[in-house]
Amino acid sequence: MENNPLRQYFRRPAVYIKLPSGGKYYTPDVVDIPESGELPVYPMTAIDEISVRTPDALYNGTAVRDLIASCIPNIKNPWLINSSDLDAVLLAIKAASGQENLDIESTCPECENSSNFAVDLSPLIASIKPANYDEELPYGEISVKFRPLTYKEMSDAALSQFDLQKKFMAIETTEDEAEREKLSKSALETVTLVTMQVLSLAIDHIKTADMVVTEKEFILDFLKNCDRNVFSKIRDHNGELRREAELKPLDLVCTECQHEYSQKFTVDPTDFFG
Repeated sequence: MENNPLRQYFRRPAVYIKLPSGGKYYTPDVVDIPESGELPVYPMTAIDEISVRTPDALYNGTAVRDLIASCIPNIKNPWLINSSDLDAVLLAIKAASGQENLDIESTCPECENSSNFAVDLSPLIASIKPANYDEELPYGEISVKFRPLTYKEMSDAALSQFDLQKKFMAIETTEDEAEREKLSKSALETVTLVTMQVLSLAIDHIKTADMVVTEKEFILDFLKNCDRNVFSKIRDHNGELRREAELKPLDLVCTECQHEYSQKFTVDPTDFFG
C-alpha cells in the first residue's frame, strides 16, 4: 500500500548482483537492467519462506518463480531467466536473506571422515561464468547455434524426468515378465524422446547453405532422423556448454587427515530453499 506509514520500514536491498550473462539474452520486459548493471536483491519475506516450503509449488517451479519476482523485482519474468544466470540469482537471494555462508556436508575420499564446511557465497557467486553461446558448431554442410535453456524449460524438463522416475519404479514392481518388458521398452523410448526435445530447445537455429531454420518442430524432426554421429556431436557440444556455466567444484581440506580434495557443488531449486 502506497500510503502505509510503515512503508519506510519495509525490507530493503541487501546485496546487488551482476548477472553472469551480462543480461545479453534479455529484453526489458524480461529483465530491467539498471545503468550500473547490478540488480538489487531483497531478503525473503515470511510469505516467500512459506511458499518455497510447499512441495507441489517447488516441483512445478512456481515457488521459485514467485520467489525470484519477490526478491529481485528487476526480473520481470522469472520463467525466462536462463541457465547461465539461475544459480547466481538463487545464491544471491540466499545471501540477501542473511545466509552469507552456506553449510554443506562432505565426506573425505581419503579417510571417509564426514565434516561440515561453511561456503562463502559472495566469491561463489562471483566465480560463475557464462558459457560461450556465440560460436556455432559446424558439421559438414550445416552449422548449429545453441542457446541456454530458460528456467521454465528447465522446470518442465525436470517434471518430465520425475514422471519417468515414477514409470521406472512401477516397472520394478510389475511381476509379469512380458508386461515388464513392454513397459521398459516404452519408458526407454520416452527417455530418448524427452532427451531430444530438451536438446531441440537448446538449439537456437540450424544454418544450411540456403536458409536458417529456427522452428523447433523442424529441429526436433532433424534430431530424430539425422545420422547418429551428427546427433552425438550436437548432444556432446551442448553438454560442454552446460558444464562451462556450472559452478566449479569446491576445494576442501579434510578436518581429520588434512587431505585436499574437490567436492562437486550444485544448486537444485527443488531443495535449495525447501
